[in-house]
Amino acid sequence: MKKTFKNIAILALISVIGTAFTTSNIEKKSVKVEASQVIWKGYKVTGSHEGTIAIEEGTLTFDNDKLVGGEFVIDMTTIANTDLEGDYKSKLEGHLKSDDFFGVESHPTASLVFTEVTPSGKNAYDVTGDLTIKGITKPVNFTMAIYGSKANATLKIDRSEYNVRYGSSSFFDGLKDKVIYDEFDLVADLQF
Repeated sequence: MKKTFKNIAILALISVIGTAFTTSNIEKKSVKVEASQVIWKGYKVTGSHEGTIAIEEGTLTFDNDKLVGGEFVIDMTTIANTDLEGDYKSKLEGHLKSDDFFGVESHPTASLVFTEVTPSGKNAYDVTGDLTIKGITKPVNFTMAIYGSKANATLKIDRSEYNVRYGSSSFFDGLKDKVIYDEFDLVADLQF
């Protein structure tokens, strides 16, 4: 009995000492929103459009320089088009902000919260996160690369999952060459 108690005491002591030497250095780094950029690209049968959208705020969380988390808020009111000019540009931006698409009056922000981060190579991470658009939250998966104080990621998002229905063949028949594809891309270049 004394030997068993002694062994348990030694194991407990080793655990405490081992924990004392294992340091966790959690650090949240704020994303420099003015120096960062998010580009969107949407596709339709007859071509594509692209533009930018602003990050309202964001953080990346590191443990001993390894990415372990992140949170972002996107300002949906800043949706801008960069491949058109004049009236066409204004009309597209207005339409994207309307209830046909992202309904920014009712839903001025979108968010992304990392739920799982797994190293997948040198400076690369496989990320799963909860993306919320128009009050609807769905999981997304993507790869993020970190180089010094910069990060980049490309996300492919299915807008139909967030009740963005306009021109979607998932919801409407007979659209022919008026179809706007459900998937769109977001490319984020971040500085922190």
